Amino acid sequence: MKPEIHPEYRKVVFLDTSTGFKFLSGSTKYSNETIEWEDGNEYPLLKVEISADSHPFYTGKQKLADAGGRVDRFKKKYNLK
Repeated sequence: MKPEIHPEYRKVVFLDTSTGFKFLSGSTKYSNETIEWEDGNEYPLLKVEISADSHPFYTGKQKLADAGGRVDRFKKKYNLK
């Protein structure tokens, strides 16, 4: 890697603002806010609106709309079966 052209990669805490869920991960994002984590260290805090804790796909509350495939829609449109 070339020196001085890559952003700093460090540990940050992500906070899901809809549920209050926090997790520690690595990121190159920058934040002026900090938070003390469970290990006693202070890390930058990044607020996100949605995470695995609140996303419908991961929580099992996702609504599936079965639109059918192209062939199924064609057959339905022209009453072919």
